[in-house]
Amino acid sequence: MAIHKSALKRNRQNKIRNARNTHIRTTMRNYVKKVRIAVAEGDKENASVFLAKAVPYIDKAATKGVIHKATASRKISRLNKLVNALAED
Repeated sequence: MAIHKSALKRNRQNKIRNARNTHIRTTMRNYVKKVRIAVAEGDKENASVFLAKAVPYIDKAATKGVIHKATASRKISRLNKLVNALAED
């Protein structure tokens, strides 16, 4: 257990940041999951709607440092590719 004042403060900050990061990561994953489920069901309209909601959350996670910017870019690219492939069928 931390004893120094600065270490105690650092622990408090880490708990707050961890909670924020967990919330952002979980929300992002849920939106990605909704897009993938809609694509699996072949529902183009819902997939497009969920994609439009997922992209800002992925960008937000990258901006906040929860995920790397290249990871965010890759996720967005792959989701777009899935939805666009569904539109062609």
